Amino acid sequence: MLNLQQTGRLFLASLALTASVFLSSCKKDEPVATNTVTDVVLKDPQFTYLRAAVVKAGLSDALRTGTLTVFAPTDDAFKASGFPTIASVEALPAATLAAVLQYHVLNTKVLSTAIAVGNNQPVTTLNAAAGPLYITKTSTGISVNGKNVTTADVAVDNGVIHVINGVLMPPAGSVVDLVTTGTQAPNFTLLTAAVLRAGLATGLASTTGVTIFAPTDAAFAAENITLATINNTLTPAQLTRILQYHIVPTRAFSTNLTDNATLPTLLTGGLLRTNVSGTGVTVTGNGNGTRTSRVVTPNILTTNGVVHVIDRLLLPPP
Repeated sequence: MLNLQQTGRLFLASLALTASVFLSSCKKDEPVATNTVTDVVLKDPQFTYLRAAVVKAGLSDALRTGTLTVFAPTDDAFKASGFPTIASVEALPAATLAAVLQYHVLNTKVLSTAIAVGNNQPVTTLNAAAGPLYITKTSTGISVNGKNVTTADVAVDNGVIHVINGVLMPPAGSVVDLVTTGTQAPNFTLLTAAVLRAGLATGLASTTGVTIFAPTDAAFAAENITLATINNTLTPAQLTRILQYHIVPTRAFSTNLTDNATLPTLLTGGLLRTNVSGTGVTVTGNGNGTRTSRVVTPNILTTNGVVHVIDRLLLPPP
């Protein structure tokens, strides 16, 4: 028979065991804190536009798993890329948003220190059908498709985030498609007429890795060149010479351009001069004198190159 002292000890031991089991059970029921890509996007106040896009696209769960590198545009990046409000992002179809967001994601972890120095290094994204992203690393920083990485190597449980200052839009067609049928085509009716009369459409559509400085209708008008001038006055050979002077035979995003430098063009012996001040870029042709051409919309990626919209025609040397 147990005496009173033994009974007390057994009672205390039983009470301790019960408390231990209870506390252990409570700990198991408590959610484990995570810091995945999705968690950062949902919590960080600079990503409210991106958050809305991720939710609308149905990618919240996908960005919690795997090992990923995400180039994450801030709210200001969305605004600078033509999305003035969150509603303008949510107005896009879910499938479109998914394709755009997947173009920002690599299926591996790539720290900034693992990126080699060099221009336009192609990498495959989760939206492989859109073609590669082009990463540039120099002594001054990293850019992707001409968008700057403003904060690199944000650590998350399932990879890394690099914050960028623009939205990476997948290419919608070739350089010719952009000018002739793209969303900005109404600004390029004279450029389209010149390309067609010069007989360059097929060649430009099939050439890979070019950069086009694309003059708007207003840029032609500033040099008193009208549709009638293109169709009736200038010869195909003359138009070809002018157009070749707007084409650089390499892929050159604005972040690849340097101040007071020259760029070779498809026109034999024809050089352009670039000037860079902050994020602003101007280009000058040998026949323009001191009249520079301003890049008003940079870094439009196409399937076979890059387009920079300019506000003045580039005139070749006499």
